[in-house]
Amino acid sequence: MTDKVDLLVVGGGINGVGIAADAAGRGLSVLLCEQQDLGWATSSSSSKLIHGGLRYLEQYEFRLVHQALAEREVLLKNAPHIIRPLRFRLPHRAHLRPAWLIRTGLFLYDHLARRVSLPPSARVRMAPGSPLKADIRECFEYSDGWVDDARLVILVARQARNHGASILPHTRCTGAQRHQDYWRVTLQDAGTGRVRQVQTRVLANAAGPWVGRFFKDDLKLQSQNRIRLVKGSHILVPRIKDDGYAYILQHRDGRIVFVIPYEQAYSLIGTTEVEFDGEPGKVSISDPEIRYLLDTVNDYFCAQLAPSDLVHSYSGIRPLLEDNRLEARQVSRDYRVELSHGDDQAALLTVFGGKITTYRRLAQAAVNHLVGLFPGMGRPWTADSLLPGGDFSDLPILICQLQQDYPWLPGDLVARLARQYGTLTQGVLQDCRSVPDLGRHFGHGLYQREVDYLCEQEWARSTEDILWRRTKLGLQFDQAQTLALQDYLAGTGDAS
Repeated sequence: MTDKVDLLVVGGGINGVGIAADAAGRGLSVLLCEQQDLGWATSSSSSKLIHGGLRYLEQYEFRLVHQALAEREVLLKNAPHIIRPLRFRLPHRAHLRPAWLIRTGLFLYDHLARRVSLPPSARVRMAPGSPLKADIRECFEYSDGWVDDARLVILVARQARNHGASILPHTRCTGAQRHQDYWRVTLQDAGTGRVRQVQTRVLANAAGPWVGRFFKDDLKLQSQNRIRLVKGSHILVPRIKDDGYAYILQHRDGRIVFVIPYEQAYSLIGTTEVEFDGEPGKVSISDPEIRYLLDTVNDYFCAQLAPSDLVHSYSGIRPLLEDNRLEARQVSRDYRVELSHGDDQAALLTVFGGKITTYRRLAQAAVNHLVGLFPGMGRPWTADSLLPGGDFSDLPILICQLQQDYPWLPGDLVARLARQYGTLTQGVLQDCRSVPDLGRHFGHGLYQREVDYLCEQEWARSTEDILWRRTKLGLQFDQAQTLALQDYLAGTGDAS
């Protein structure tokens, strides 16, 4: 038997799940497939920022910055558990960018879109004891947002499921053929090998770095656009300053490097921009990238870092829309959505480019393209829709309420659960009245109850899914603890 849907989305990154959620919420029947875990590639390898893109102003990307700044406010409102304000400092060195240029850029950044929740930019003098080198006497401050990017993907996928979409991770699209006004798509489960056929009126190619390969290998079509693959790498080191600020550092080559507070004990440093022509799923940081990031930080901070200070690193591939600029850093982060179809020809919706901050706007624009095919579908709705777990007004108040409801839970665990799940924490802890009710403790506050919840409600299958995407506890787990969790997930561990 062949399943029938209105829309089949290929790709479970942030753009794919965003399109699935928007379309399902407007009344379309939707199925999404992803060859690996949701958000396992580009969407979990970002700089963890919801931002307008201050440096894009130098490239005159005013429309992109305006849209991103407007989306920043939407996302801060809709996902207060996983997205929160972050204050940045840009150390001033006149030989890199003059003060007037920075002031002009920040004025535009403050005014290109309506600012509701964040304070304006400012110029500040460095006080004694600053973590920056003595020759840096002033900084420019501005605000943006921090995001748990991998959890954003999961919550948008849950939003899609809540509106009736079928979400199928670890399911590869192995082929699609047009049959007049519909596509016949073949899907294969990566675990069981089971093959199923799905008939869909619209096929959406949201495969990110694989968007061109999907055209060529699976659709047997030629894309009219070219994607430029650019590798971005990040490193994690022990926290190098405790002032609560993120820093944006100007490199001599004109690029910028972020230093961002991360998971209470670390600093996240990135990103690089390196041309890439390999397999997008097999990417890692290189020694020159490590040196580039460390040299940039050491040029600004009193505390000096060495390669031995690295705790963790990750790399991701940005699928940028080719615009024939010479340098990767100059390529636009804007997106393009295209719909191709004709009389009695099934529709193909394709997403090129994009950035995590504008995922919701991209998804809305993509689904708007389908109005002519589905004239009875609903209106755009996601701008005013809280993501699952985001129905609260203040995170500290939520943490206090959870501490009152679960006084037997350690305070640091309550805080982590609130930051990760928001009001969904109640579902994680349902019917638990004491620590033993949480089941087996795998380490660092990860209990059997939470592991089971992630498998049942958030599509988790592996230790990597749980320790690096659903949580960030992989930074603390040792090999023995990871193996114990792996055994449990495989059904061989002791659940007592």
